[in-house]
Amino acid sequence: MSNSDQYVLGYRRAEQERLQRQAQELAHESGWLFDQIGIPPGARVVEIGCGPHGCLELLAERVGPSGSVTGVERSQDAVDLARGLIHQRGLNNVEVFCRDARSTELPRAAFDLATARLVLVNVPEPREIVAEAVALVRPGGWVAFHEADWIAHVCDPPSDAWTTLVELFVRYSEKNGIDPFIGRKLPRLLREAGLEEIRTNPLVHVYPPGHARRNILLDFAENLSQRVVADGLAEKRDLADLKDELREQLDDPGTLVVSHLFFQSWGRKPE
Repeated sequence: MSNSDQYVLGYRRAEQERLQRQAQELAHESGWLFDQIGIPPGARVVEIGCGPHGCLELLAERVGPSGSVTGVERSQDAVDLARGLIHQRGLNNVEVFCRDARSTELPRAAFDLATARLVLVNVPEPREIVAEAVALVRPGGWVAFHEADWIAHVCDPPSDAWTTLVELFVRYSEKNGIDPFIGRKLPRLLREAGLEEIRTNPLVHVYPPGHARRNILLDFAENLSQRVVADGLAEKRDLADLKDELREQLDDPGTLVVSHLFFQSWGRKPE
């Protein structure tokens, strides 16, 4: 994986559109997390890997006009989409920069909260991003992550196509230094980064017919197809057949689809 494309799901336009939908789908869960922390009006917050939408709007509502929200995103296309959102929604307290999550070039110890959602599970060297988040917050400030673990992402009845595509995703991820099971390790990463008062909230869902996230494995397979073939992990024709088989199974209302196991973990930087 090249340094310019470290995000495992890639940056094609369909992925940017999926991330925009995801912002709405996960808004309630992220709002709950921010409410546990208690973000006061006037706070300064930073979202690492905000993508084209992320939590920018949720955070802007909480900090109010006297606060500020800074987004950091390495994809210029995503930054442009996020800036369009900011303009469209009149979010005058939000700005987004095209920067690397590991080296944001933002001032140290300057924020009340640093947060990221579904970033660590998609990129190599997650500890570096955690370390950057901790460095950005002031003593007494908070760091909060919302991450996935692939252990629970299953379907029933069992599907050879599902199993094979999950295995391909895991093999591709691990080959490129990405940990698809990072979710369960999140509390430990925060603890080892020196945070205190660490709390963790697990989340798992069933995606019934018609649910916006029922086809998420198929979306991921579409994102990865070219790179899985390029890495020699699958033949193009075989991969197309697998996606067709999975699509048919997901269209069956009798198929149970279980989400990833998600972990929300947050902690305070010592005074």
